[in-house]
Amino acid sequence: METELSKRLGIEHAIFGFTPFPAVAAAITRAGGLGVLGAVRYGAADDLARDLDWMQKHTGGRPYGLDVVMPAKKVEGVSEADIEAMIPPAHRQFVADTLAKHGVPELAEGEASGWRITGWMEQVARGQLDVAFDYPIALLANALGSPPADVIERAHAHDILVAALAGSAHHARRHRDAGIDIVVAQGYEAGGHTGEIASMVLTPEVVEAVAPLPVLAAGGIGSGEQIAAGFALGAQGVWLGSLWLTTEEADLHSRALTRKLLAAGSGDTVRSRSLTGKPARQLRTEWTDAWDDPHSPGTLPMPLQGLLVAEAVSRIQKYEVDALLGTPVGQIVGRMNSERPVQAVFDDLTAGFERAIDRINRIAGRA
Repeated sequence: METELSKRLGIEHAIFGFTPFPAVAAAITRAGGLGVLGAVRYGAADDLARDLDWMQKHTGGRPYGLDVVMPAKKVEGVSEADIEAMIPPAHRQFVADTLAKHGVPELAEGEASGWRITGWMEQVARGQLDVAFDYPIALLANALGSPPADVIERAHAHDILVAALAGSAHHARRHRDAGIDIVVAQGYEAGGHTGEIASMVLTPEVVEAVAPLPVLAAGGIGSGEQIAAGFALGAQGVWLGSLWLTTEEADLHSRALTRKLLAAGSGDTVRSRSLTGKPARQLRTEWTDAWDDPHSPGTLPMPLQGLLVAEAVSRIQKYEVDALLGTPVGQIVGRMNSERPVQAVFDDLTAGFERAIDRINRIAGRA
């Protein structure tokens, strides 16, 4: 599964694996892909530095990347407390009522929320980058479009390629014009924040829109055959995220959540604003249903929603409240029906890719 882009990065397979877990990212890199560690959950730069140190020791000198969440426009002077103060009391009451309805216990006195996405904040994300640029990362990806111009320049000064996710050809052209090196065409089927265009339609549109920039196909990809389809549509690699959630190296801190993922079908996800304020595909639960109900106060814009629900999500996860327990995941969850090491997943991907190429060659009369 080599392409011009994979050769440029010095990886064996053009598989880019996004994950919040350092052990998974390192295993992806060791398997011949490029592990990309998600930074959004790191509130403290020291915690990110600790895990990047670990990555350095467990990637065997092979390349890896980092994914941050930064708005394209620079915003300064706004603190987390300022954002918290904007949350309406009615929304806080709705969260409290929903948790009470399902009997979710409080956190222990003095126990901080373990799930608190602050990486979207300007000062937090820039602190992460100050740490990251001290490490030999090969790729910097931004989940909210093109990062600020000064960040792109700084990355290029460190010989780091910059990637940005796009849900439309229009977004992709904006990334190209901003100086991005790689566009990730993320289809509707993907986990987390997505647009409304399916991968089969989106990938070739983005490839055409930004040529000759390399494009990664994302969304609805969990087999070697689907990787081959992405290549056939013009992609130079694939961006996989959901597939790694049920690997043995993943650390979900919840056996109940792992069981739900393994049991879920491809129709058991929903695009909901309930987690961050932006449409994000995740497991459908009574939590997502509550926010989609017309009697709810409606979700708040990003970043208000993320701060609003942070403690609630921590409580749901800690006490494994099954009806409310969920996670961002794509429609490919229907293929995630066993726990396996990352290497075993790679073995299946490469075998499926070879089957697809053989099939195409037979159809074309070349075999």
